Amino acid sequence: MKQLLLKQKQVLFFIIAGGLSAIVEIGSFKLFSVYIPNLFTLEKDFYGIHFPLSNIFSTFCGIIFNYFLSIWFVFERGKHSKRKEFAYFMFISFLSTLLSLLFFQIFFRYVFKDNIDLIIYTLSPEIISKISAIILVSILNYSVKKNVIFNG
Repeated sequence: MKQLLLKQKQVLFFIIAGGLSAIVEIGSFKLFSVYIPNLFTLEKDFYGIHFPLSNIFSTFCGIIFNYFLSIWFVFERGKHSKRKEFAYFMFISFLSTLLSLLFFQIFFRYVFKDNIDLIIYTLSPEIISKISAIILVSILNYSVKKNVIFNG
């Protein structure tokens, strides 16, 4: 078991970094989704799009946090210059954000309609949709970041 973990250290660190980034993203989404609707009343339903600003701002927080974790702990640098690496990372993250927004809308509108009671905490449909979108996009992100941006 120990050898398997050592062999898959990068995947394990990616999962940890992703988990920490998801906590930042979900936590900031919760904050944004509570406060932004007080400032922008269409935030809850902007022409059929639910919580667009909360999603964009929280995803940006998660992306920046994930970038630093990725370069410090997960991937080896050196395939590209730091400037190019950051530009590629942000471009891939932008595409991932669009996918995440799309998945969130699908989940929120069609899949998750009710709260999930975890006894100590209740997950709202918005949070369940956000978590599900993050998981789907993370799988794609690992492969692209490993093979395109960083030195595997």
